[in-house]
Amino acid sequence: MSSFVYAATRTPFGKFNGSLSGVRPDDLAAHAISALLARTPDLDPERVDDVVWGNANGAGEENRNVGRMAGLLAGLPVSVPGTTVNRLCGSSLDAVHIGSRAIESGDADIVLTGGVESMTRAPWVLPKQPRPFPSGDVTAVSTTLGWRLVNPRMHPEWTVSLGEANEQLQQKFGISRERQDEFAARSHRLAHQAWEDGFYDDLVTPVAAPRGADPLTSDEGIRPGSSVEKLATLQPVFRGDGTITAGNASPLSDGASAVLLGSEAAAGTIGATPLARIAGRAAYALAPQDFGYAPVEAANLALRRAGIGWEQVGAVELNEAFAVQSLACLDAWKVDPDIVNTRGGAIAIGHPLGASGGRIVGTLAKVLRERGERWGVAAICIGVGQGLAVVLENVEAS
Repeated sequence: MSSFVYAATRTPFGKFNGSLSGVRPDDLAAHAISALLARTPDLDPERVDDVVWGNANGAGEENRNVGRMAGLLAGLPVSVPGTTVNRLCGSSLDAVHIGSRAIESGDADIVLTGGVESMTRAPWVLPKQPRPFPSGDVTAVSTTLGWRLVNPRMHPEWTVSLGEANEQLQQKFGISRERQDEFAARSHRLAHQAWEDGFYDDLVTPVAAPRGADPLTSDEGIRPGSSVEKLATLQPVFRGDGTITAGNASPLSDGASAVLLGSEAAAGTIGATPLARIAGRAAYALAPQDFGYAPVEAANLALRRAGIGWEQVGAVELNEAFAVQSLACLDAWKVDPDIVNTRGGAIAIGHPLGASGGRIVGTLAKVLRERGERWGVAAICIGVGQGLAVVLENVEAS
């Protein structure tokens, strides 16, 4: 049995402390679910077998199981269950993996997948002390991004910052600052052009901001005027002599994405024809500090499981956590850069951790149809040394 993508949507991705900063993550997730169901009006919500939702934080307003919370807030029947999966940056792509496996095994017919992150609203946490009522100060720890409350038994080389890990990757592969800045400028240029072309009009659902502010209708972080010359003026962030800047790395972001999966037989129930078949998927892991390179073998393994090679791939959506790790992956795959992130990437669009996997799946399904290509790969790197990938087959081109 095969599983298929039937519909996909996402919110615009907002900047850290930007237009979506007043929107709770469970409300963002509920908005994405409601928007997805609105795109399939013939589907009786009672027929949804499960909600599988990605989220990397869970410590705040997500209330731990944001998948269930969002389903209830979106008005799904209380009989529709919901779970939340956390594979950090790959959480919503993992949700697609899990949902598609449930369908292919016969355990489900229709699964609503997706993910959410409000990095703005991620809480500060206070660790519990060994003994009650400490007399000294206690430090609150931000849960926005990266390591926190690290176990002292973890090897120090594993727990370097995400940026330092990618500076190490830069050293290993010799990827220049100029290449990184060129890649980043391309991301902004293509994302801006995609919005100008109307590509995202039917993929993105505006979000009404609270307190009477204007709705957010498009991705907030895109800088149309970005150029290699402007990016070259930015200072390195993680090393004084480093190459990674705020301009060639993805920003902190807020947003949600949703992907409706179903079996072939579910087409009548959903009232729609499938967009793409999930042909292969894989997870892969390296040492934690090498996380940026983990998509390489994740995608290679997913392609082997799909029974095809890179020479047959016509479109790639690779989440741009950092320009350097994206370029390292593309160099390893030896793919034509012109088929990669043709409608912009996370450096421009944003990277709300739990939502990015769903974004690249939805974008890939549409790009395959737009370009008339049969096969595509969506891949993402994940902190602590992991990568995920999925292979889609355009059912119109099969």
